[in-house]
Amino acid sequence: MTDSPLTQPFSSRPWLHLIGLGEEGIDGLPPAAQALVRSAELVVGGRRHLELASSLIQGRALPWSSPLSDTLPELMAHRGRPVVVLASEDPFFFGVGSTLRPHLEPGEWRCLPHPSSVALAASRLGWSQQDCAVISLTGRPLQSLRPALQPGGQVFVLSADPNTPAQVARALVEWGFGESIVTVLEALGGPRERRRSSVAHCFDLDDVNPLNLLAIQVVAGPEARVLPRSPGLPDDWFEHDGQITKREVRAVTLSSLRPQAGEMLWDVGCGSGSVSIEWLLAHPSTQAIALESHEDRAARAARNAASLGVPRLELKVGRAPAVLEGLPPPDAVFLGGGARDPEVIERCWEALRPGGRLVANVVVLETEQVIQAAWQRLGGSLTRLSVERLDKVGGLHAFRPAMSVVQWVVDKPVSRAAPGREEYASSP
Repeated sequence: MTDSPLTQPFSSRPWLHLIGLGEEGIDGLPPAAQALVRSAELVVGGRRHLELASSLIQGRALPWSSPLSDTLPELMAHRGRPVVVLASEDPFFFGVGSTLRPHLEPGEWRCLPHPSSVALAASRLGWSQQDCAVISLTGRPLQSLRPALQPGGQVFVLSADPNTPAQVARALVEWGFGESIVTVLEALGGPRERRRSSVAHCFDLDDVNPLNLLAIQVVAGPEARVLPRSPGLPDDWFEHDGQITKREVRAVTLSSLRPQAGEMLWDVGCGSGSVSIEWLLAHPSTQAIALESHEDRAARAARNAASLGVPRLELKVGRAPAVLEGLPPPDAVFLGGGARDPEVIERCWEALRPGGRLVANVVVLETEQVIQAAWQRLGGSLTRLSVERLDKVGGLHAFRPAMSVVQWVVDKPVSRAAPGREEYASSP
């Protein structure tokens, strides 16, 4: 029987070495790493890395293409022969290591990391790395920073270019965090290293090195909208036309969906996108596809996702079940709309991974009848949710009930014979 990748013995002679370079270049490499670069038939890296190591390279130098994946066939063609990949600092910290690793077996590679820019920045500032959030804005929207802005928190931001510090400072002011202290650390570890600080609302630092990192001491002003760590954002934080799962019901809905790291949600009939947005806020690795038949609502949901710090929400415009074709299988499905069509329910149930959850919220009697029929066939639980809010009655006050919501929650059974992640779901 062939060993699985996890049980294969570690080779003492890997053919590929990932070597981290700091701003000081080859002077920061130990002799063993320098020898590996000299003896490599192929050295792959960014143009800056290849230039820094040019005096060591005796084989062929191959710069990364854009996208990086276009270079992989040529790199993998050298399998079994000595190859070095040069990377910035720690290759497995927002680096090229995660791109290469899926193409390699254990024992084929070895990594020689350099202290990351975050490690160097923390050592300069005296910050405990384990207590700090780290956000990369390299190839990611600026709004990705928002969930990390917690009062009194410390955040490291990996910059995309010399313009990032000023852009972040302006965003902090716009979001109500203008009193936050922004420290720009440039060219860490090299002869051009520099550190400068400014309060966000009066940020005026210029001539910033392209290789820079931000350290933010978060100060929330009275007008700041701090994204909480629990579900149930205020309804008025969302742009909507009335098609929104209200705050109290939304909090219960998220508890029924039970988001877990790395999981995919289908939000069918997303309206304002409130449920899928809070799903994405639950963990930075969660994914969500919001499906909406009205273009204006889909555009509104996209704006909400961006303003609330999860621009990674994927929007699809179309009517279910046709719009569901070709989508990656979900770990959870929310039917905020579309539950009136039994075919939509069936299609979502078929696509749902074993161990996944399907949650439907319904208000009108006709849709409730469809859900009850699905419950009789598939099982699960039915719960009626009622909320009353205080309102004025003339010059007095009374509780006014909102329309009640019937919530159907059903878990798809797990088969131990099913391959992949279902096997893990069935483990004790």
